[in-house]
Amino acid sequence: MPCKNCSINPVIELPNSNVNLCKNCFIKYFESKAFKTIRQYNLLEDSNSIAVGISGGKDSLTVLYILNKIASTRKNLKLIAILIDEGIHDYRDITIENAKRFCKENKIELKIYSYKDEFGKSLDEFLKIMNDRKIKLKACTICGVFRRYLLNKKARELKVNKLATGHNLDDEAQAILMNQFKGNIDVSARLGPITGIIKDKRFIPRIKPLYFLTEKEVATYAFLKKFVDKYCECPNAEESYRIAVRDMLNEFENRYPGSKHAIINSFIEILPNLKEKFKNVNSIKDCKICNEPCSSDVCKACELLEKLR
Repeated sequence: MPCKNCSINPVIELPNSNVNLCKNCFIKYFESKAFKTIRQYNLLEDSNSIAVGISGGKDSLTVLYILNKIASTRKNLKLIAILIDEGIHDYRDITIENAKRFCKENKIELKIYSYKDEFGKSLDEFLKIMNDRKIKLKACTICGVFRRYLLNKKARELKVNKLATGHNLDDEAQAILMNQFKGNIDVSARLGPITGIIKDKRFIPRIKPLYFLTEKEVATYAFLKKFVDKYCECPNAEESYRIAVRDMLNEFENRYPGSKHAIINSFIEILPNLKEKFKNVNSIKDCKICNEPCSSDVCKACELLEKLR
């Protein structure tokens, strides 16, 4: 079937519909949907400085590009990219080069921070320690804790108002199901286009401009705009819980199209109630070891470092 709008050969059939769009029409659709999310949820409200957490992959470069388009029209909006180098051989070093090239071409300041510098060892080195000591922890568990820790810490040090990430509709649907399966409803209360339950100056609010765009749509946009020329997946991802949920959800979506959108739309309806219910459950403390904000006496990052040291 030709493009819905102009009868040109299409590049994509939109998920959750039978609509086909050509390259130009799809790019307009994609950007319009991202801009609508930003407006509808006031993601840039009162912001004069935005940090974008990037990896050099399709999602993060796409959200950086979208926000840079906005920054180019707003003289008072400063944009800076933050990249966390976990130290994953033959993976992160490749995406770092993508990120450097992209930021140079678009004249965006890029800050790179590494596990090695901040925690003393790279992720590869931590995984070797785990293997030698037979410590039963998933690579993604360690990486996720350290990555979130550094992104918030560095964003705060850079004095930005918001921290943008490239999370898309698929990512959020997976997170919702993971929390359901694990009984972590209080964690789901922190999700949404703008994360968190209560405001605290120690936590930089995270925003997700690609929240209502599927992974297929983001990948198509990134390839059409030539941000990346191939898809790279972390070599440690295969063993993760999220990948199992992703594969299950993709199979279900193939059999029952629209399932992912239904999950997100239903979740958005109940999210205000979740935030209200859990707003006073946990007070924010300062970690006794590193002084970073956390819900316990010692933050998750310091707990992991103690185990791995």
